[in-house]
Amino acid sequence: MSKYILAIDQGTTSSRAILFNHAGQIHGVAQQEYPQIFPAPGWVEHDASAIWHSQLAVAQQVLKEQHLIAADVAAIGIANQRETTVLWDRQTGEPIAHAIVWQDRRTATLCDQLRADGKAALFQQKTGLVLDSYFSGTKLKWLLDHTPGARTRAERGELAFGTIDSWLIFKLSGNHVTDTSNASRTLLFNIHTKQWDAELLGMLDIPHSLLPTVVPSSGIVGQTHASLFGQSIPIAGIAGDQQAATFGQACHRPGMAKNTYGTGCFMLLNTGAQAITSQNNLLTTIGWTLGDGVDARTDYMLEGSVFMAGATIQWLRDGLGIIQQSSDVEALANSVPDNGGVVFIPAFSGLGAPYWDPYARGTIVGMTRGSNKAHIARAALESIAYQTVDVLEAMQKDAQILLQELRVDGGAARNDLLMQFQADMLDVPVIRPVVTETTALGAAYLAGLAVAFWASKEEIATQWQMGRCFEPRMTADERAQRLHTWRRAIQRARAWDI
Repeated sequence: MSKYILAIDQGTTSSRAILFNHAGQIHGVAQQEYPQIFPAPGWVEHDASAIWHSQLAVAQQVLKEQHLIAADVAAIGIANQRETTVLWDRQTGEPIAHAIVWQDRRTATLCDQLRADGKAALFQQKTGLVLDSYFSGTKLKWLLDHTPGARTRAERGELAFGTIDSWLIFKLSGNHVTDTSNASRTLLFNIHTKQWDAELLGMLDIPHSLLPTVVPSSGIVGQTHASLFGQSIPIAGIAGDQQAATFGQACHRPGMAKNTYGTGCFMLLNTGAQAITSQNNLLTTIGWTLGDGVDARTDYMLEGSVFMAGATIQWLRDGLGIIQQSSDVEALANSVPDNGGVVFIPAFSGLGAPYWDPYARGTIVGMTRGSNKAHIARAALESIAYQTVDVLEAMQKDAQILLQELRVDGGAARNDLLMQFQADMLDVPVIRPVVTETTALGAAYLAGLAVAFWASKEEIATQWQMGRCFEPRMTADERAQRLHTWRRAIQRARAWDI
């Protein structure tokens, strides 16, 4: 009997493969970074082939290092960076251009034009999304319009579009599919009918033939080519990384919320079978669909997206050179008692929820001759927590739910200074689980449910364990003063690049 689920966790800066046993514990990990491409200010690209090769390499590596073969793996689950847009040749399986990454802002003016034409409400009504260059639809239109011959070839049915999940599944199995969670991030998918929307496709001039078949998040969608792992393995779980993390955090009931501190920062609140339309610039998105046909059950989420979280710390490392590795930031920030009056707005690629300002730019304010790199490091960490507060306040207004706790995960969730500051600023307990790799774990759970590796969501929920709880300890007056200063600084950064 197979003993493990293999989770493919394809992120914005690295590809990982993680093996989980039946207890939901990590049995092995392999990880590989791949290049980031910045061809112009505000543009971010990936080589989709580099993503594929790195992802295949780590999947093969983790099996080899654990002395396992394909027969030891019950199924593969995939979690992926969302919205990143790939266009490839169906025949050769090769991308025809670089992938446009979710952070990329090149289609901001197109979104401005659509808003000026009065289309924003229609897009929100059907897709649950704000009309922003963050999402895949306008990126796909840009590729079709600017890649020589792409539109003609697309109309002939020669090309395929997909987010990273679709791209990996195509390379692994030859099948062209996506799940409802990823489809709901494209600006092309009606989250109420759970179908690609002909009216929206027409507005963006996108041929339907490009699109993948939409399937549930849990269910066998293909078998890997036998040559990749020695024999075929079922591909049985798919979810966008943030939805996967929510599932892995066992936030299966309405009112439960998690925040993932990765490259970006993403808070999701489960609203159950009800798709709540945001009045406060949040996103309504599909969390996952379990079951098929008449038995299908879709859970909806409210989501707030922060573009720069862990990526801010990477900038301190790569852009400023004030730390050698990302984990050094906590010690540097702890070397000073406070931020010394420095406030850091990490709007390197605009601001996400609840501002949705693609023209905002990174700003550091409040510096004096006494300011040093430690103050900047501390302000950078604090900026992650402040952005999360902005999202939560909007979320609670929309859902009319008072948050009781926040479950956290992702790389920066291991930073105790940040987690304590987050609890202080939210005034609710922040809970870090024993297993913080919840994105990969959620993908594994979705795949495992499909092949009866786990029996039910209830069984999965019993495996979640608290690692540490950070209780708020800041006074209400200090919290209010800090938030006031943060929001003054936000206004300095907004609408800068116009």
